[in-house]
Amino acid sequence: MGIPGPELTDGIRELIRQITPGGFILFGRNLETPEQTYELVAELNALCPIPPVITIDQEGGRVARLKSFAGLPVSGYELAQAGATEFAMEHGKLTGELLDIFGFNLNLAPVIDYSLSEERDNSLRRRCLGTSPDEVITMASAFLKGMEGAGVLGTVKHFPGYTYCENDPHGELPRISRSLDVMEQDELRVFKVFLEWVSSVMIGHGFFTHWHDEEFPASLSPEIVGELLRRDWKYEGLVMTDDLEMGAIAQRFGAADASRRAVEAGNDMLLICHNPACALLAREALDEVDTGVMDKTLKRIRHFKVKLNSAPQVWDRQRFESLKQQTEVLRKRVLAELESQ
Repeated sequence: MGIPGPELTDGIRELIRQITPGGFILFGRNLETPEQTYELVAELNALCPIPPVITIDQEGGRVARLKSFAGLPVSGYELAQAGATEFAMEHGKLTGELLDIFGFNLNLAPVIDYSLSEERDNSLRRRCLGTSPDEVITMASAFLKGMEGAGVLGTVKHFPGYTYCENDPHGELPRISRSLDVMEQDELRVFKVFLEWVSSVMIGHGFFTHWHDEEFPASLSPEIVGELLRRDWKYEGLVMTDDLEMGAIAQRFGAADASRRAVEAGNDMLLICHNPACALLAREALDEVDTGVMDKTLKRIRHFKVKLNSAPQVWDRQRFESLKQQTEVLRKRVLAELESQ
């Protein structure tokens, strides 16, 4: 669940105790200063009887929630243009080290969709690590290995692929009309490579005509999550939805219905990023899910949480300043490489 602001109110604390969420996702609205962010993460941990997932979108470039005080990291687009895996590896390492000192244990990155055009308004602008499957496999692998080597797990997204979306799922449900044979040779091939070893995957909200005749999002689809990902590909890692409050979902389903459908489809964790009342509705809806389904889901979550780093016990301002400086140095090196090409 997301929380409204940089500090918890008594009402939000009580709601968290009532919901006992599996984790939290933080955004720019929650992050004012380094010290405040560290203290907020520590309080969220303290409120949960089971250590929670503490996650964030820290990809780089325009999708970097810590950039207001931690510096602007290099973007996926800039890394792809530079084309050097050592830059991607270093970016991953610095990202992981930065998140770890605050207590974040999961990053919702990298994007492993690829870019057809930087002019397409489908939410991917300047976020992709390449313009082809092979480029993305190379660059995203380097980023992930750097970040996970620093102790923070990653999430590949947005399965089964936003590459061919014509519009942004934050507003509307995108339609993707591609055959399974074509997707398996192209965008699905990228996911298949990563799902052999990555710990977490996010399901996007695209409408794929191969699986559904009428408009229906992949994130709630038993055919895509339960059959393709779980049964056919035998993926047993953590599966989460993209934000269920995006327009692609909210215009069609209430929070309770979407949450129930998502878990029944094969998702383990639900992202409800903005309205705490929707998180409460989701929690209540899960009581209606078959216990056999919930048992499998909770088992996968337990297995995933064993891999999470413990939260730091003290705030290390000196380490933060060093990482901020290193992030800026890397960005300048990448930009200098682009200027020299």
